[in-house]
Amino acid sequence: MKVLIVLTSHDQLGDTGKQTGFWLEEFASPYYHLKDAGVQVTLASPRGGQPPLDPKSHEPDFQTDDTRRFDDDQAAQKELANTAKLSEMKVEEFDAVFYPGGHGPLWDLHNNSDSITLIEGFIAAGKPVATVCHAPAVLLKAKDQNGDPLVKGKKVTGFSNSEEAAVELTNVVPYLLEDQLLALGGVYQKVEDWNSLAVVDGLIITGQNPGSSAAVAEELVKALK
Repeated sequence: MKVLIVLTSHDQLGDTGKQTGFWLEEFASPYYHLKDAGVQVTLASPRGGQPPLDPKSHEPDFQTDDTRRFDDDQAAQKELANTAKLSEMKVEEFDAVFYPGGHGPLWDLHNNSDSITLIEGFIAAGKPVATVCHAPAVLLKAKDQNGDPLVKGKKVTGFSNSEEAAVELTNVVPYLLEDQLLALGGVYQKVEDWNSLAVVDGLIITGQNPGSSAAVAEELVKALK
């Protein structure tokens, strides 16, 4: 089994002057869940090379067993520092694709043509597409085979408006993910802020927030088996 993990290359949090990128837990948890299940993992990003890490996600309050494992894993760090270019990835080489969140994807992966083409290709080939937290933004511009929004009529989740308000970034982000999923006809689901929720609808697997990363990874492993 082979899974492609696609990370953001975007590192600026709007015009705040602060850095963003991918959220460590949302990468580390699925990375190890997949590896421990015997899955071969390939990492890619729009620019290739080292994707930007949201520095906040490395603070003590946000550490987990998986992030600590990553901090001690030089092979994984080397792999992350050398992500492939997203434009060179092909659907037929993988069994599924997974997108970690962090605020970065709201800006770059949301309208990246290579990413959109890949997602549409995975769905058309009957292969799962999994995303967590802010990463369901990558689904917003993807279409199904009828030309309708991919999320239309699908049960989905993602970082909620109330969670965005809690981190005080409602007026910084380019759009609110919950609103966008609803506007496209997605059947948006959520639980209380910061609780774990993974939603599966056919080939689309989505998670609400960082704490949902493990649940999304478990659903993806289940789908692959």
